[in-house]
Amino acid sequence: MENADFIQQAGLTEGEAKVYLALLKLGSSTSGPIIEKSGVANSVIYRILQNLIDKGLASYIVKEKTKYFRAAEPKRIIDFIEEKREKLDENKKLIEKIIPNLSAASQDINETTVQIFEGFNGFLTAWEYCYSKLKKGDEYHSWGVYPLQEERFHLYWQRDHKKREKIGFKGKILFNKGTDKDTLKNRNSYWGCEARYMPIDIKTPAWFVVYKDLTNISLQTKKFEEDGGVTKKPLSVVIINKEIAETFEAYFQDLWNKSKPFKS
Repeated sequence: MENADFIQQAGLTEGEAKVYLALLKLGSSTSGPIIEKSGVANSVIYRILQNLIDKGLASYIVKEKTKYFRAAEPKRIIDFIEEKREKLDENKKLIEKIIPNLSAASQDINETTVQIFEGFNGFLTAWEYCYSKLKKGDEYHSWGVYPLQEERFHLYWQRDHKKREKIGFKGKILFNKGTDKDTLKNRNSYWGCEARYMPIDIKTPAWFVVYKDLTNISLQTKKFEEDGGVTKKPLSVVIINKEIAETFEAYFQDLWNKSKPFKS
């Protein structure tokens, strides 16, 4: 990763990162050399420089009616990140205060909703409905869970189960046959989680989870390993409808009652 890429991770645009690096190399400079060094267009250079000044990452002086710009010390980037984090924390507290009102407003509309989420972050958004819908003593039911998942999913599930434990809701999971025993052993090691094998030998890359009035159908891999191991971005379909959730729950209960407790 280039230096400009790292700097962008701090919250700068590509143009801002390029101009900042150019300023570091040039020292005090007028706009002309900055344009040449950074490669940004003449039409946007002053806007970018002003953005850097606003962020405390650049300054200027006027000599004989000409502006000379200079980059702030690199450690200022850390200060900028800290300021952003503090602002995000403040905004988070404000949002947390109005979440109950927002949730109440959404619950007032008693209608079926269907949402499609794509990509890893979209998958997380779909899954994490459980954190707001399930309370202490509640339980979600999941089945058809596919064992061949990217490593980042396995790492996420470890964090997820710890968060679930903290909230206090439970989970029952039916994995596809062929899933490594260590995976089930791991899931069963968490409080309130019981994992078993599906009672039928059917392998599907899509799996289901149901709780309350929500049904989540998620696809983490679109092709099986024997088809070449091709994976595409995750896809989740979330349906909020009580009757549909009850229908899927009936299927889960039938599968669960036919399954056997896991023995390592």
